[in-house]
Amino acid sequence: MNFLKPRLHDLYVGRVVLVTVLLAWMVLLGFDMVMALSGQVGDLGKGSFDFPTALAVVAYTVPRRAYTIFPYAAVIGSLMGLGQLAATSELTALRALGLSRRRLSASVAAALVILTTLMVVNGETLAPWGQRQSDQIKLAAKTNNVAIARYQGLWAREGDTFLNAIDGQERVVDGQRTLELRDVRLYKLADDGSLDSLTRAAVAEHDASGWRLRDVRRIRFGFTPGAATEQRVAEERWSSELDPNALAAGVTRARNLSASELRASIDYRTRNNLDAREYQDIYWSRWFYPINVLALCLAAVPFAFGSLRSGGMGKRLFLGIVFALAFMLLQMLFGRLAGATRIDYRFAYTLPPVLMLVVSWWLFRRKSG
Repeated sequence: MNFLKPRLHDLYVGRVVLVTVLLAWMVLLGFDMVMALSGQVGDLGKGSFDFPTALAVVAYTVPRRAYTIFPYAAVIGSLMGLGQLAATSELTALRALGLSRRRLSASVAAALVILTTLMVVNGETLAPWGQRQSDQIKLAAKTNNVAIARYQGLWAREGDTFLNAIDGQERVVDGQRTLELRDVRLYKLADDGSLDSLTRAAVAEHDASGWRLRDVRRIRFGFTPGAATEQRVAEERWSSELDPNALAAGVTRARNLSASELRASIDYRTRNNLDAREYQDIYWSRWFYPINVLALCLAAVPFAFGSLRSGGMGKRLFLGIVFALAFMLLQMLFGRLAGATRIDYRFAYTLPPVLMLVVSWWLFRRKSG
């Protein structure tokens, strides 16, 4: 219980680590934003897309960029914080008081848990919302169209029914998210694979109450050649389990979706025998995000202890960058292998942090004391 109870030295080490992580985070995020802004220069002058609009486009992506960069800022900032304590002999004094490396590592981990928790929440709320806003602002400016979101040439499948929409928009009405598809065609197949009916609707709208079709024209095909009946309806309910989030995912990059939207997309693709590996990859990487951050930082901590008397801040930063890049490449490798060999992504994303923690444990054993 005493190990779990925070003490004054834990708070002090945690505060130093939090400050250095935030500084490293701000620097990396600043560089990333400058690069992103420079990437928008080529679109200036298209429609009403000007420099203030480019600034807004990049600003809305800050939550997503912060989420992506945080693991690398965490490991670099942690090493900077411990390096700062070592440079002023404070880390040596704490070790002389009897504090073990394990206890100091726990202090670092406890500080990082706070920021990691905030980033997990950010990754499911602000990050996908901000990315959608960024895409919508840029698209509206370049096309001079004020629609919140545009879909063009959308195809989807739900059981024996295929949907095709020429275009559409996604908007928020009275705080409620509404998806509206225009010039919709529904192709329903019979059990033998022949076309059972063709439905054309001017508008297909989805809100909290479900799907509605407007200005409907339906043609049903009979069993005899040339036999068909036509039906016209002003408006009708469409009893379909087609998820609007899955439709949005069809035109949105998987990494910009929230976990719930990814889960809906995976279920939709699995139900209709479609390839869902890309979405499974991103989905499980979200769940392993906090584990990866903590494992990466804990595995890097022994490098700081091992360089208390050899090398300085530059060496620690170099080690941190190399270690973070190695972990990123290792994680990408296992993720790609899982996609190619159809190994469970949960197993693939478990291996990198386990390997890093094994390395950390081995280094602690070598430099115990």
